[in-house]
Amino acid sequence: MEAAKVLMETVSKVRRRRTAPLVLELDLTEGLLEGPPADPLAALLSMRKPRLADVLTALKRARTDHRVTALIVKIGGNRLGIGMVQELRTAVQALREAGKLTVAYSETFGEFGAGTIPYYLATAFERIYLQPSGDLGLTGVSIEARFVHDALSKLGVEYQLGQRHEYKSAADMFTKSTMTEAHRESVARIAASVTEQVVSAVATSRGLTEDQVKELIDRGPFLGPEALAAGLVDKLAYRDEVYDEVKASVRRTEEPELLYVSRYHRGGIAGKLPHRSGDQVVALVHGTGMIRLGRSGRSPLGGGGALGSDTICAALRSARRDEKVKAIVLRVDSPGGSYVASDSIWREVVLAKKAGKPVVVSMGDVAASGGYFISMAADAIVAQPGTLTGSIGVYGGKPVLAELFHRIGIGSEFVEEGANAGIFSTSREFSAGEWERINAWLDRIYEDFVGKVAKGRGMDRDRAHDLARGRVWTGADARERGLVDELGGLEDAMSIARKRAGLPIDAHVRTYPRMHPLERLRQPDSSDDKSAALSRLRLEAWGPLAHVAAQLGLPASGPLILPGNWTVR
Repeated sequence: MEAAKVLMETVSKVRRRRTAPLVLELDLTEGLLEGPPADPLAALLSMRKPRLADVLTALKRARTDHRVTALIVKIGGNRLGIGMVQELRTAVQALREAGKLTVAYSETFGEFGAGTIPYYLATAFERIYLQPSGDLGLTGVSIEARFVHDALSKLGVEYQLGQRHEYKSAADMFTKSTMTEAHRESVARIAASVTEQVVSAVATSRGLTEDQVKELIDRGPFLGPEALAAGLVDKLAYRDEVYDEVKASVRRTEEPELLYVSRYHRGGIAGKLPHRSGDQVVALVHGTGMIRLGRSGRSPLGGGGALGSDTICAALRSARRDEKVKAIVLRVDSPGGSYVASDSIWREVVLAKKAGKPVVVSMGDVAASGGYFISMAADAIVAQPGTLTGSIGVYGGKPVLAELFHRIGIGSEFVEEGANAGIFSTSREFSAGEWERINAWLDRIYEDFVGKVAKGRGMDRDRAHDLARGRVWTGADARERGLVDELGGLEDAMSIARKRAGLPIDAHVRTYPRMHPLERLRQPDSSDDKSAALSRLRLEAWGPLAHVAAQLGLPASGPLILPGNWTVR
C-alpha cells in the first residue's frame, strides 16, 4: 500500500508539472556562469550553477509560454558585474512586457555594505521585496585604485616600465604613489557613466526624478524601513510572505508550481525535436578570462580561468569550416593579456569573415585591451552600456630586485655573450641599449594595435590614436565614439548575426566546439581537429594569486592588459 501511495504521488507530481501554472525561480546569490565550463574542473565546480545564456534562453521562451505566470529572483551580494546585470535587466523587462509578474526578493542589498549594482538589477522588476532586517546599500559607484610603489621601495624593489600611452595606467600601480591626471580623468568618466545609467534606471522604475535619485544616493545606505519610506522598495517581507503573495497573485484553478529557471530551460531543450543534419546554425564561441598562449583552462588551486589562443582559434576554425555554420557570435569577457595570443585570435576572426561568415562580438562585463584586440575585426560589436572596453594600449618592463637581494644577502654575477643577453634579468636595471629595444617593442605593439583598430572600425589612424592611448571606456561612451556598434546583450548579437547571414529569426545557436563525449577523451589528430579546442587544467597557473601575478607582469599575462582590477560593484 505504501509503495502504491508513493507511486500515485509521483504520477500526480509529474502531471501537475505538465499542466499547472508555473512560477519560475532564479537564485543569483552565488552569481551566474558566463559560458560553458572551460575544463573538467570547471564542469565539476559549476554543476549546480546556472549559465547566463541558458537563463536568457529560458526567459525568452517563458515570454510566450502561457503556463509561466511569474518570475521570482533572489538577489544578494555583489556576485554579478554590471554587464551581466544589464543583460538580465533587459531579459526581465521583456518578460514584464509579455504580461508576466516579475518579483525581486533580497534578504539584504548589502549587509552594512555596498549594494548599488544588485539594487540596479532589482529595479527592472515589477515588485521589489526586502527582508525586514535587511538594508539597502544604495551608495553610488566607487572605483578604487591602489598603489604599491612606496611599499615596494621600502623592500628594495623598483619597477622599470614603459607604457603607450598616458591612459595605460596599469604600470602606475608600481611606478607612482598617486593617480596621474590622465588616470583620474579616465576613472572619473567611467564612474560618471555608470552612475548616469544607474540613476536613470532607478528614476524610471521607482517613479522618481533623477535629481531625487541622486539625493537618495547621497543619503544612503538605508535601513529597511528607510528604504520603504523613500519608495525604493515595495514591501518589507520574509521569503514565505513573498512567495505566498506571488502565488495568490497568479493563482488560477490550480495552485502554481515552483520551478527553477535552469530546470525549465532543460525541459525546453528536452521537448525540442532533434535538429536535422542540414540545419543552418549560428556558432557561439565563448572567450572568457585572461588571454594567454596555449589552451584555455584553470588551476585546481583557483584564481579563475584563462582564455587560451589555441582553444579559441581551434573553435573559430571549427565553426569556419563547418558548412552548417552561417555566422559566428564571439562572446568576449576578458581584460586582455598576451599580445601574440590576441593577434592569433584576431587572425581567425579575419579568416572567418573572408570565408563569408559574419562575425559578431558580444561583450560581457569587460572586453578591454587584448579583449578589445580580439573583437575589433568583427563585422559588428555589441556591448552593454556598462561594459568596460577599449584600453587600446600597451605596457611592459620588469621589477628590479637588486636592492632587495642585497638586503637579504643574495648576490648576483653575470657571464653574458650578447649585448642584451641579460635584458630580462630582474637582478639589474635596463641599460640604455636595452631600453631602446623595450621601447621599440612597445611602439611596434601599439602601432599594430591602433592600425588594426583603424582598419576594423573604418576610421583613420589619427582618430584611432585619439580614442586609444590606453584609455578605458564604458560601452555607452565607446558607442558614441565608434569603438562599438550597438548597445545590447548576447541575444541582440545573435539577432544581428542571423540577420547578416540571412537566417530566420529563430535559427538555432550552437556552442562551438560541439563534440561527442568520446571525442573529448581522445587525443586530437592535428591542430585542425576540433578536439584541439578543448580546455585543460593548468597546473602551472598561479591559482589564487593569478591576478597578482598578472599585475606583476609574470608569465601568466602579457602586455595588453586592463589597468588594475576594474570591476564595477
